[in-house]
Amino acid sequence: MYALFDDAGKFHAGRVMSEADSSMQVELDSGKRVKVKSANVMLRFDKPAPAALLAGAQALAAEIDLDLAWEFAPDGDFAFADLAREYFSDKATPEQQGATLLRLFEAPHYFRRLGRGQFRKAPEETVKAALLAIERKKQQALMITQWADELVAGRCPPPVQEELFRILFKPDKNGPEYKAVVEAAKRAQRAPLDLLTAAGAITSPYQFHWRRFLFDVFPKGHGFAASLSAPAIKDELPRADVAAFSIDDSATTEIDDALSVRGLGTGTVVFGVHIAAPGLALGPDSPLDKVARERLSTVYMPGYKITMLPDDVVQAYTLAEGRDCPAVSLYVTLDEATLELRGHETKLERVPIAANLRHDKLDAVVTEASLTGDAPADYAFASELAFAFRLARELKLRREAVRGKPETFNRPDYNFRLESDGGEPTGEEAVSISTRQRGAPLDLIVAEAMILANCTWGGWLAEHGVPGIYRSQASLLPGVKVRMGTKPQPHAGMGVPQYAWSTSPLRRYVDLVNQWQIIACARHGRTAALAAPFKPKDAALFSIISGFDAAYMAYNGFQQQIERYWTLRWLQQNAVAELDAAVMKDGLVRAETLPLVFRVPGTEGLPRGSRVRARVAGIDLLTLELYAALAARLDAPPAAEAEDGGDDEVETAAPLAIALTLDDAAEPAPAPEPAADAA
Repeated sequence: MYALFDDAGKFHAGRVMSEADSSMQVELDSGKRVKVKSANVMLRFDKPAPAALLAGAQALAAEIDLDLAWEFAPDGDFAFADLAREYFSDKATPEQQGATLLRLFEAPHYFRRLGRGQFRKAPEETVKAALLAIERKKQQALMITQWADELVAGRCPPPVQEELFRILFKPDKNGPEYKAVVEAAKRAQRAPLDLLTAAGAITSPYQFHWRRFLFDVFPKGHGFAASLSAPAIKDELPRADVAAFSIDDSATTEIDDALSVRGLGTGTVVFGVHIAAPGLALGPDSPLDKVARERLSTVYMPGYKITMLPDDVVQAYTLAEGRDCPAVSLYVTLDEATLELRGHETKLERVPIAANLRHDKLDAVVTEASLTGDAPADYAFASELAFAFRLARELKLRREAVRGKPETFNRPDYNFRLESDGGEPTGEEAVSISTRQRGAPLDLIVAEAMILANCTWGGWLAEHGVPGIYRSQASLLPGVKVRMGTKPQPHAGMGVPQYAWSTSPLRRYVDLVNQWQIIACARHGRTAALAAPFKPKDAALFSIISGFDAAYMAYNGFQQQIERYWTLRWLQQNAVAELDAAVMKDGLVRAETLPLVFRVPGTEGLPRGSRVRARVAGIDLLTLELYAALAARLDAPPAAEAEDGGDDEVETAAPLAIALTLDDAAEPAPAPEPAADAA
């Protein structure tokens, strides 16, 4: 006698060797003997042989019409053998009974398994829904195959094109578009990015980087609702008795800060720092605040920017030349001879903006020599700028004394200019790259004025018991990061007792939050803690800090990435064949005249700071890779460079990280330098 039995959902047949009350010994064709519970025995038979029965049952099961079997099945519980007799004949053979068992078992959408060979037919609605799902799955599988065929043939189906960034960076591995790319990559034996590029899914490297950034950070788009408008400032603000001037690049439209100097020649000078005051008009939880809090900062990139606030709102509060602009002003009283600080005062007022100075037009004439009297000073606000420069140098020296070492500006800033119409770049524009030495006189004036204001206001908030958002750094040791918090703590990197970003409320949300707190102190004095929008230990402040850190990191990362794109584009545009560079470490070198770090094989063992000449071997604007070979070693590292541990900051985006790889188909960031943190 033979038996067909169920072993964890798999069916076997063999000769019965012995049988007890609840089990039997069965010998399989392989000769192996197994103990089988009687409850798991589905069918007993004398012929044919077990192997023949299983083979015949499997072949016959494929011919059973499930719709017809479902019609024949009774409404209640039934055994598979009973249905076999209904479907085939009342004398159904063992092969026919076995075929019925196998067919029922593999069709749970028609028949529910009850165990021990018992079944119950599913309701008609369930069967229809299941059949529709099966049909959809078949059609999807067919569609995936068709899309994969197109990709392998070098064409990108529109549905795959639409899901390009999700497939590459945030894949839904159950999505048909993802599965099509995986299947095509397997067949073509190509990396997904290469496959999609060859298929025409990526036509512009610049647009790829730009659209990917929008996909990650602005999935709903980066435009503003038409209904947003700048609310009027209702305060009756006094007019300040100053002639203020701002210092910015010509491309700057969000003019947050301006300076003034009064009392020159009297022995007592009042130095004014005037900050645009959107906080006087828009408040927490207003429509504009919700937009600003979602964006948290302006996003900068060569030739374009995504502002934190709508442009017409920015223009309503920007410190534009020729206007009396609402401002939060810090007045610092100083001894003109010694620059000793005698006191400070904060006012809410309208400030006459006499001029918007542009440093890219003035750097050549506003020099250290002209500011110190060693050369003619033939420009506006010459005496005011000369005092501001003297004050800035003194403030820097005082901070450096606290830091324990001087600040150094070994590398220049790089300015990118695109020959475009001012709209969103296409990536094909001609680009020029110019250098500007960090710490230039006008830069120093602005940086030290902002550090003075942010430090002073940070301490002033603490004196009033009003929380703010502070930046702090425990020490200058390598790896000690700048952190944000709600309590005033020293900033070792800048050499100040506390530091609260407050001078860019049109561009950074943290500054706007701090401005609201400063306004409360200016209006209410010692009772400001009760009137300030944010109270001590306010959970909203911690939420803002967390969100700002993440957004600022993403924005800066994209800015570095897209600047690297334009640098590589500049190399192509100018057919640059060789670059002189300084060795960093681990085979990385830094170009001497460009904001570019790249790998040069053969430099791994050279001392840090060694100068080399690299031959450009290739450029990939999609992965932002510069391929280079060592052409020559120019000289040994300068002594100071070799001895200095230096920072290993790399102004480069990491190689393009793709979530979907062929495998699927088969920071400690350095502390920012003070000038950067003050900006």
